[in-house]
Amino acid sequence: MKWYKLPDDLPDEPFLRKVKIGGKSICLANYKGYLYAFSGYCPHAGADLSGGWCREGKIICPNHRYSYDLHTGKGSPGQNDYVDVFPVEKRDDGIYIGITGFWEKIKAGFK
Repeated sequence: MKWYKLPDDLPDEPFLRKVKIGGKSICLANYKGYLYAFSGYCPHAGADLSGGWCREGKIICPNHRYSYDLHTGKGSPGQNDYVDVFPVEKRDDGIYIGITGFWEKIKAGFK
């Protein structure tokens, strides 16, 4: 897993923002004082999730109102889909997001 430092200008109040990290579009959500990082696009219709909103611990897609758990990325019942979630770490020098590469995921599948 490779760790990427986030920009230092993240606000303390709730927000949704898309950032490009490690060649991926990632959506950041500051929801109820916690920072979450997940895929930038809805797997259902490809909508930009940073245009959505958070409610009851879920990110809501702005196009078709599909919802995904902020902790696990799992879609709501009946959706049968998910968004990738990424670990977030607060360190002395800033906030970091961990991204596992494609081949690392493949190797992990054989363990």
